[in-house]
Amino acid sequence: MTVATRLVVRGALHVPGDKSVSHRALMLGVLSEGRTTIRGILRSADIESTAGTLRAAGWEIPPLAPEMTLEGRGLAHAPASPSHLDCGNSGTTARLLMGMMAGFPVTATFSGDASLSRRPMRRVAVPLTAMGARFDLTEGHDGLPLTLHGGHLHSIDWTMEKASAQVKSALLLAGVTGHVAVVLREPAASRDHTERLLRAQGAAIDVGTGMIVMDPPTRLEPIDLTVPGDPSSAAFFACLAAMADGGSLTIRDVGLNPARSGFIAVLRRMGARLEVVERNDRGAEPIGDLLIRPGHLGNTVIGEDEVPSLIDELPVLACLAARAAGETVISGASELRVKESDRIATVVSNLRGLGVEVEERPDGMRIRGTNTDLVGAVRTHGDHRIAMAFGVLAAAPRSRITIDDRDCVGVSYPEFWRHLESAVA
Repeated sequence: MTVATRLVVRGALHVPGDKSVSHRALMLGVLSEGRTTIRGILRSADIESTAGTLRAAGWEIPPLAPEMTLEGRGLAHAPASPSHLDCGNSGTTARLLMGMMAGFPVTATFSGDASLSRRPMRRVAVPLTAMGARFDLTEGHDGLPLTLHGGHLHSIDWTMEKASAQVKSALLLAGVTGHVAVVLREPAASRDHTERLLRAQGAAIDVGTGMIVMDPPTRLEPIDLTVPGDPSSAAFFACLAAMADGGSLTIRDVGLNPARSGFIAVLRRMGARLEVVERNDRGAEPIGDLLIRPGHLGNTVIGEDEVPSLIDELPVLACLAARAAGETVISGASELRVKESDRIATVVSNLRGLGVEVEERPDGMRIRGTNTDLVGAVRTHGDHRIAMAFGVLAAAPRSRITIDDRDCVGVSYPEFWRHLESAVA
């Protein structure tokens, strides 16, 4: 393989629908009373996991399609007690559905693939237990499988140790289906898609500094929702354009939720020329087009306060830092260790294997940028974000990189490799 010496980007693309919004649209759609319309839902393995588990619990979910409708049966409709809910690789499916099912008088066993089975679940089970749910967990094991016994819940005032949209959403969904009030205190703002959608459905939710208060809704209105482009998916192409030698790239209709768009500030700080154009704030989620041109990239510091708004983008930002001048430091990101892989260890070992000087730290890493050739093989450990992050780095000049499992991107972005090829002139 010839090592490319110049990278030029071109054109415009639409990234797939937001994964976080897509999960929540299905769950809240079946809880509403009436017909919900969803356009632009992400059609990927993770969203199929959510659709499949909802079907297993007795809700009617049509095949995922560019435009689809759900007939919600309302909060009074109790699901079946499925013997088994297979969540695949999707932590969002498992954690949010645990909360949603906790308010119903059902028993359900949650399972997942090998990767998901290692991810922590007690962070959701503990507060749900405080609300009145019961769990059967394997002693000494924090992951799946586990069995939930839902039913009569009571209100909760819960202080979260870490900012977590999944824990927060699970407790809000439990409040909805259990018909109880929820007060949550979080140490930092996390993505708020659940709050936005519930508010659009008529629920009374007050969001203040570090606090969310929800009164239990008696019903949820159906919604007409266009899912924005996933900012986490957009970040890969924004980084590609930032490290290019020429050209420009436009990413259409990207979600600009402030709790998800932290990567934009980081890219600008590193020297990328990034503009938000055609912004639209009229829907439940703000959207806009991103126009990115290459810039002279320098180092930056990403600290704990920024991490919640760009947690999924850190692997590709670390790869970008490998091609930026100076040392970039990422800290306060210990949550990366309990994703689909230990993303701190995985990113560090792969960068080091390519010849990048990188230091692993308990909650992050230090990366020294280089303009030398990067040559080697990347082990993804089946993690879609790792495959895409190093796919971007492989497209950059002076790179000869092979990736062991390109197909794992199907979890969140099945068309990634085709879009990557089309973006490179």
